Amino acid sequence: MARRSIQIFIILVVAVTGFWLWKNETGFKLASLFLQQPIRPFSLVDHNGKNVTDRNYLGQYLLVFFGYTYCPDICPTGLNTMSEALDQLGKNAAKVTPLFISIDPARDTPEHLKDYVENFHPRLVGLTGSNEQIAVVAKSYKALYIKMDDDEKDPETYLMGHTATTFLTGPKGLPILIFNREVGPEEMAAKLKKFIK
Repeated sequence: MARRSIQIFIILVVAVTGFWLWKNETGFKLASLFLQQPIRPFSLVDHNGKNVTDRNYLGQYLLVFFGYTYCPDICPTGLNTMSEALDQLGKNAAKVTPLFISIDPARDTPEHLKDYVENFHPRLVGLTGSNEQIAVVAKSYKALYIKMDDDEKDPETYLMGHTATTFLTGPKGLPILIFNREVGPEEMAAKLKKFIK
């Protein structure tokens, strides 16, 4: 009962956070107002099985989305939006690295992530790691997530509740913008063009 109450509380927090972002600047929020400090150092594993850290991405803009490969709708929609926005950036797209950080390491192995990210932008990088490693980077972005109750008949079948926003950070690891899930690819691309030169 206590676990269920905690789940409901976190889902409400995620929903309220998403609504708050939606109410601000019609889908765009200056991340510096929400994320008060640079993104903390992190260490994860990419979809090719290579160990990577935040230092691998210094000098690049990052578009970051937290989710999981078994996500039925929010994640595919968010990643498609990100991919289409990048396609509209022209040559400046090369300055942006899109990251999909899994919140479900139990199922999202590097091999599974590799198959998944190939469905989206060719430069999309899937990242996973231990629960502890993922918690570090998620906390840095203030991204919330929780594992929902398992299916009693199949423990491997479950959903994850999670933040459904896309984060933009700059070449020095400083947060710039947060896009909520209502933002379409044209809007995202237009906003990115103002920051990525």
